[in-house]
Amino acid sequence: MANKLNLAVFVSGRGSNLKAILNRNDLLPLVTVKGVFSDKIDCPAFEIAREFSIPTFHISFSTKTPYDVASVLIAEFKSLDIDLIVLAGFLKLIPGTVIKEYRDKIINIHPALLPSFGGKGMYGMNVHKAVFKSSAKVSGATIHFVNEIYDEGKIINQKAVDISALKSPDEIAHRVLEVEHLLLPDTIKLFANNKIKIINNRVEILN
Repeated sequence: MANKLNLAVFVSGRGSNLKAILNRNDLLPLVTVKGVFSDKIDCPAFEIAREFSIPTFHISFSTKTPYDVASVLIAEFKSLDIDLIVLAGFLKLIPGTVIKEYRDKIINIHPALLPSFGGKGMYGMNVHKAVFKSSAKVSGATIHFVNEIYDEGKIINQKAVDISALKSPDEIAHRVLEVEHLLLPDTIKLFANNKIKIINNRVEILN
């Protein structure tokens, strides 16, 4: 029996992965995007949220912020009754207090096949340039649980793509983004259907 999941989606850019979630007709009966959060007050993805009448939240992650970011986030999540937090192109590190409160309920999509090409500073075109420079023949996308260190949480799901014929980091970025737009909604659907379990300290996808 599927659970109706309440999602909080975090974005820093144009929100193409957010749009991929909202455009999946098979997913929408199973989930509700309760809020879209960003560290940028003028985040382009907020326009997508408004098109779907989804509340938006600007949360400043500045070290000069005169409030406790973790407390603000946790209060908002509890108010919205959030079940799963989805980082969909979000570039900031989630505060440790939030991770502790929502352990194994925060996921991130990364534009490479972790554990390769991950870590601090490895986001967006930085990743694809590194993949291209390495002469790797495959790339892809990874969805993992979020812990206190960039890109080091347990891997939940991955999808690889052949990039051996591609000629630039831009071409890799385009090919990988197509993969992301399939993998993220598919993985959220697995959560909604209770198909993601941690067994013997490994993440397993149940049949």
